[in-house]
Amino acid sequence: MSFIEEVKNRAKTNRKTIVLPEATDVRILQAAEIALKEGYANIVLLGDEAKISQLAEQNHFDLSGAIVINPKNSQKRNEYAEKLYELRKEKGLTLEKAQELILDEVYFGMMMVKMEDADGLVSGAIHSTSDTLRPALQILKTAPDTKLVSAFFVMVVPNCQYGENGVFVFGDCGLNENPDSEALAEIANSSAKSFEQLVGKEAKIGMLSYSTYGSAKSELTQKVIEATNLVKERYPEWKVDGELQLDSAIVPEVARSKAPNSNVAGKCNTLVFPDLNAGNIGYKLTQRLAKAEAYGPLCQGIAKPVNDLSRGCSAQDVAGVIAITCVQAMS
Repeated sequence: MSFIEEVKNRAKTNRKTIVLPEATDVRILQAAEIALKEGYANIVLLGDEAKISQLAEQNHFDLSGAIVINPKNSQKRNEYAEKLYELRKEKGLTLEKAQELILDEVYFGMMMVKMEDADGLVSGAIHSTSDTLRPALQILKTAPDTKLVSAFFVMVVPNCQYGENGVFVFGDCGLNENPDSEALAEIANSSAKSFEQLVGKEAKIGMLSYSTYGSAKSELTQKVIEATNLVKERYPEWKVDGELQLDSAIVPEVARSKAPNSNVAGKCNTLVFPDLNAGNIGYKLTQRLAKAEAYGPLCQGIAKPVNDLSRGCSAQDVAGVIAITCVQAMS
C-alpha cells in the first residue's frame, strides 16, 4: 500500500472536516469529489454557490456531499467578524475592517477553523503562500510548544531503498529563507514530529550541508554544526546527526566511509536543508528526476492544521494534502 493510501485509510477512521476556500478552481472541486467519494474527509467549499454549481456541472463533478458556503450571505458572518475584531483589535484592526476581511474566503475559512466549525484548511492553488499563512498566523497563531512556523514536503520516491522505503520529510522547503542555527534546530524538531505523525515510523534526522564531519569549513557549515548540537541538547529524544552531505545522510555505503561511527548517517528519513535555496531545489529535483510524489508545502507549527499548496498542483496533489490535513487534525 502506498504512503498516501495509508494516510487516507487513517483519515477514514476519524473523519474530519476540511474547508477549501478556493472553490472556483477546477482542481479544488475535483479533489473535493475524490475526498468525498473515497470517504476520508467532510468538505466545506467557500465561494459563490452558483459559480461552484456551474463549474461542477460543466466538469461532471459529484459534490452532493459537500457543504457550500458563501461568506457574503453566511449566517456566521457577523459572529466571525466580531471574533476576528476581538483577536486583532490590539493590533489596530477595526470592526469595520474585520467585517470587510471576513468576506474573503481565506479569512472566513480560518475563522471556521478557529471557531471549531472545521478541523483544518487547505489553500494555495490560486493564493500565494503569504495570502494563506498571514491569516493563519493572525487568527490561529503558533502551536503552544512551537517557536517557529516552517514548511515541509512529504516526498515519496518510487522504487527507492533509501529513507523509509522511499518516503522522506524535507524541511524547510517553502517558508524560511535563510534560517540561523536556532531556527534550523526548530525546523528539525518540527520536521521529526511531522515525519512520525504522518509516516508512523521513527524519525532519523540528517542536518544537510555540502560537508560531512568537517570535510569543509565555513560559516555555512558551522551553522549546520551548531544547529545539530542544539537539536541534541534541546531534543534528546531525536536521532540526529550532522553536518552531513546528502549521500552520507541516506546511502549506507557512503555513510560507512564518511561517518563510520554514526548511528544515523546512511539511514536518514527526515532531511533538514540549510536554507530555502537548497530545500526548494532539492525537492524539485527529486520530484522531477526521480518522478517522486511531492505533498506540500505542508505547514508545521500552526495551532491548527493549515496547509499551503503549490500553485502548480494537480487535483490528485490536493486530494492527498486534504488527507494529510485530516491526519494532522486527528493529533
